[in-house]
Amino acid sequence: MEIGYRYIALLLFIVAACSSLEAQKNESGELHGNFQLDAQYYNRDSLIGAPVVPEKILTNGFMNLWYTKGDFTGGIRYENYLNVMQGFDPRYKGSGIPFRFASYKNDNLEATVGNFYEQFGGGLILRAYEERGLGYDNAFDGIRVRYQPVKGLYFKGLIARQRTFFSLSPGIIRAFDAEVNLNELIPQLNDAKTTVIFGGSAVSRFQSDQDPIYNLPENVAAFAGRMNIIRGKFNVQAEYGYKYNDPNATNNLIYHPGQALSVTTTYSTKGFGLLLAAKRLDNFDFRSDRTAAGIGANVNFLPALTRQHTYNLPATIYPYATQPNGEMGFQAELSYRLKKGSKLGGKYGTEITINFSGTNGIVKNPTENDTLGYTSPFFEASNQMFFRDFHIEIHRKFNAKWKATVMYLNWVYNKDVVQGLSGFGTIFADMAVVDVAYKINPTNTIRFEVQSLLSKQDLGSWAMGMVEYTFAPNWFVAVFDQYNYGNPDVVKQIHYITGNAGYNKNGNRIMLQYGRQRAGIFCVGGVCRNVPASNGMSISITSSF
Repeated sequence: MEIGYRYIALLLFIVAACSSLEAQKNESGELHGNFQLDAQYYNRDSLIGAPVVPEKILTNGFMNLWYTKGDFTGGIRYENYLNVMQGFDPRYKGSGIPFRFASYKNDNLEATVGNFYEQFGGGLILRAYEERGLGYDNAFDGIRVRYQPVKGLYFKGLIARQRTFFSLSPGIIRAFDAEVNLNELIPQLNDAKTTVIFGGSAVSRFQSDQDPIYNLPENVAAFAGRMNIIRGKFNVQAEYGYKYNDPNATNNLIYHPGQALSVTTTYSTKGFGLLLAAKRLDNFDFRSDRTAAGIGANVNFLPALTRQHTYNLPATIYPYATQPNGEMGFQAELSYRLKKGSKLGGKYGTEITINFSGTNGIVKNPTENDTLGYTSPFFEASNQMFFRDFHIEIHRKFNAKWKATVMYLNWVYNKDVVQGLSGFGTIFADMAVVDVAYKINPTNTIRFEVQSLLSKQDLGSWAMGMVEYTFAPNWFVAVFDQYNYGNPDVVKQIHYITGNAGYNKNGNRIMLQYGRQRAGIFCVGGVCRNVPASNGMSISITSSF
């Protein structure tokens, strides 16, 4: 493992040195942290296609420790995978300290050494972040500097390598970002009704060329420009990125340059909101290792242009994953709150949300005898439909005890494209959700949830039901069942019954769960991981201090 324990001694030395200096200011330091352990015992269950787990028990665990004193902050994270749970990348194996850092801020200059997360603009050409539910962590390991010479002018720069599981990516990332807030920078604009913010970024990856056949560029640069204009209730954000030729494992080693454009407009006032968004991606998969695939070594972040659903069937059976090699998407969302006291609004008002989003491929005109691969008109989408999501959600509180949410969804999903498969084609589905909660008394609430997915393709139709009881503020229990009653294979018309119970107190949370988990996909922001079927008992323990 490249990231060794020697860094603990280095960090402790820095902490001690800074503590000695800060002690002269009579300031006390603070230690914070959090801990999490997820473990599962796996039963054999060939009926649902659950993989056999030789170890029987698999675990994921970590602990963060952050120390702050004055302008100094330092921290470490220990991680343990013995062995990693099903559904997470098996390259998480063993244990170690892959995250450690020290940071100091003085006179508007902030310097960080070690590991850190960073984002330029909307992340179109650079975003490092952690999403533990996905097993995703592309933290940088190097040096970062942030500087604000005057109010309204912000600079960031870094040089680093990227974490890939328990090692570091071979590519070196050099990056710079500048942002100007004209209203802060120019005193005469301080009270202007319109706020204008501009920004620009440049990111370069160096990776040596050792390919015996191809002449691969060792330095690959990407540039992005962005703007944000706010006037009253309107907000317009736009960002454009360009990436020079970057033949890699995800684009079949073509030399076609990459382009990306994202535009979002919102209008918001009391009781009313409107969102309009559009996005185009063309060969914009950017990694610190040209040979990487899957979730490894991503430099940038390309979110899916669709609503992130939280209900089980819409969120996990057919979620959309961003297609960085070519897609054009749009989204429109209208939210409206019916007035309190009106006939339709009721005593507490009624919230209505209507959303329509969709994504198609882009037009690609192949080039002959040319490493460019293809040409593509920028503003033209192809007829190949990747995804459609139309839904209406209504939320209403009837009185002090009853409240409900009702949702209808119409879904179109090209499984072959989105999941990189073949033979499944496009799936059409209608979904409905009814979520009702009844507050028995100030400390006891019972919630009922019913979901339905109707489809004639793939696995057919599903039904899901759940009952959850909460004993505030500490206890909750729930039982739910997913039933694939429409599966064309009668043997696979299976009930996936699961029960769980949890306890919360202060910063601690413990949850036990037992039952079947169907195979599916779990996505956050257009980044996904496959979840295999499983049967068994799991425990999750989280704590913070």
